[in-house]
Amino acid sequence: MSAVAGEREQLGRLQARLVSAAQDSYRHLQTHLLVAVQAGLAAALAWVVARELLGSQQPTFAPLAAVGVIGSALGNRARRTIELIIGVLVGIAVGDLLVAALGTGPWQTGVIVFLAITPVVAAHGSGALIVQAGGTAVLIGTLTPTSPDLELPRTANALIGGAVGLLVVLVLAPLNPVRAVRRVADPALNRFAHEMTTSATALNSRDASGMERVLDRMRDADAQLSQIEEVVAAADEVARLSPIRWRRRRVLGAFRQGVEHLDRAFRNSRSLVRRLSAALRDDEPVPAELSAAVEQVGEAIRMLHREFLAAREPVGTRQCVLAAVGHAGAACRKEMGFSGTIAVSQLRLVANDILRATGLPRDQARRMVRHAAAGN
Repeated sequence: MSAVAGEREQLGRLQARLVSAAQDSYRHLQTHLLVAVQAGLAAALAWVVARELLGSQQPTFAPLAAVGVIGSALGNRARRTIELIIGVLVGIAVGDLLVAALGTGPWQTGVIVFLAITPVVAAHGSGALIVQAGGTAVLIGTLTPTSPDLELPRTANALIGGAVGLLVVLVLAPLNPVRAVRRVADPALNRFAHEMTTSATALNSRDASGMERVLDRMRDADAQLSQIEEVVAAADEVARLSPIRWRRRRVLGAFRQGVEHLDRAFRNSRSLVRRLSAALRDDEPVPAELSAAVEQVGEAIRMLHREFLAAREPVGTRQCVLAAVGHAGAACRKEMGFSGTIAVSQLRLVANDILRATGLPRDQARRMVRHAAAGN
């Protein structure tokens, strides 16, 4: 390959990565833009409720708590809300007591924050709990007036804010769980399946450079596949807790139980492609059955996604996976080199991961893979 051709290939790879990064950013914005809408709505609503219900002239802690609920970790908002409210209450209690005793100032603020965080740390509180307790103590020590008898209004504001935040994310403006998952899972799983199909084509035509390009693209897809788990966790929480989204629980349950195994399947598939690339570079014999097996893996991923969205028992996916293992077993009984033999083992790992993603227990998945590999 000439220097000019090499530079063009590198430039093409760079452009492909930039386009992929831009697409990923756009999809991420689509998925999480609702969080900004929810936060704005919750802050405004919490301010109004605290002002009208409690008569608070400065209902700072109501919108603060509401935004904290919205911005807490996706998929853990119920637990994070409890942590947030506890942290706010600890910060308020310690801050009010110490401001009354010590006054305000830089060293007083440092002492207040230290003493607010210490009991949380001693109780093995999470990072969110520590941040909320410390942040609230800072506000108490620096921004709020030192008037007496404000503990109850501040505490009530925090409780109202937390309740309003949950109301917004679960009732007033909940995300559409299936749409959110599809927005992330469709391109990610389609890409997974496409790369399997492309690697099968490269293997069949003994295109070593094409296989290397597949491997490069699969390395770049890590973040895209990892994002599925985060979005599925958030969508599943909404489907379980939001009354208007309960009917989506079955679909989200399938994704929830399968996403961890799909992530593992993708990583093992990358190792599979790496071994296939080595087999082509070393000019090893590659039986046609091996490329057929890899092609079947891609079809299994497509089938699994369709069956998940349709809330069907993934029987078709299991059939595709076992067919792939059968083809790989047939290839293994023919002449193969070192890398090809290892690739067959990697493919069996991928098959096991996909079977686990369909809901099969570990022992059953392993047993089915062994029987299919033996031609039973």
